[in-house]
Amino acid sequence: VFRSTESLRTWKSEIANVLRLQFCKTSDAEFQKVPPRPKCTIDNRVTRVAWLNRSTILYAGNDKWCLDPRVVLLSNTQTQYSIEIQNVDVYDEGPYTCSVQTDNHPKTSRVHLIVQVSPKIVEISSDISINEGNNVSLTCIATGRPEPTVTWRHISPKAVGFVSEDEYLEIQGITREQSGDYECSASNDVAAPVVRRVKVTVNYPPYISEAKGTGVPVGQTGTLQCEASAVPSAEFQWYKDDKRLVEGKKGVKVENRPFLSKLIFLNVSEHDYGNYTCVASNKLGHTNASITLFGETEAQAGQRKREGRVEEGGRREGQRGRGRESGVVRQGWVRRARKEEGGGERERETAHV
Repeated sequence: VFRSTESLRTWKSEIANVLRLQFCKTSDAEFQKVPPRPKCTIDNRVTRVAWLNRSTILYAGNDKWCLDPRVVLLSNTQTQYSIEIQNVDVYDEGPYTCSVQTDNHPKTSRVHLIVQVSPKIVEISSDISINEGNNVSLTCIATGRPEPTVTWRHISPKAVGFVSEDEYLEIQGITREQSGDYECSASNDVAAPVVRRVKVTVNYPPYISEAKGTGVPVGQTGTLQCEASAVPSAEFQWYKDDKRLVEGKKGVKVENRPFLSKLIFLNVSEHDYGNYTCVASNKLGHTNASITLFGETEAQAGQRKREGRVEEGGRREGQRGRGRESGVVRQGWVRRARKEEGGGERERETAHV
């Protein structure tokens, strides 16, 4: 009578590690699992032993039947019969069987190898520059065993949690606040998650956020400031009475930075007083603001600076307490003007005498 019993065992081995399959021969037929080394305990009546992968014989006793150089015989003694598979690959996954022949009483034990592979991001979107209001699609494809979980998150102080728990991230009508780095993470608990980032640049037309007028006594240095937010950075131009002011004009200096322009009067005269126009532009559009340089005595200038410091401190405290901008009190009067640009209204502040 030919009888066989089968015991199914599963253990996990990371790719590129070494898998060892071994059986120990001692007394009676008994199977116990010692990951990743399952043991088969049998008595001295064993006459033949062999290792098989599916229907392919790897080793029969000391004889190697397979051509794969990675498969080697580790031990064939009265107490142990084991083989080793070096540089484990995903193609090595599957059932492995140890067949033991005693006096007309064969027994087999099967183990199933599951190969785990660390996550790897194989495809990800390139950095992108897009105009505000358009739609954005980002892709992050990852491989691994088991299949990794892919998530997207926005690297921003205001961002909370994940923006997508999928390979694909869709942003409808992107805004300037959504610009920045987006991080793709792939994880499957085999190894540490792998992460890669995509930089999203959102372009938008200039918006003048601050335009400061000032009072300066004759003979002193005066500065008009114009601050504009824009991507790409705005280019600035200054005008007085529709006449453009250029660098190098006697007594006038223009300092431009990516988001700020200063019109500096080195020695203010009566002729310099009046309204000036700051124009900020980039490839997506332009905007302007009127700024006033007005005259005052040195005593008035000193008093205004002291009041400005007091009011600035109060404005900052109010912003922390109420979360909104307070007005800055200074000589002259402040009015808010609304100007329609690009189908919407933007608010700016203009100072007058």
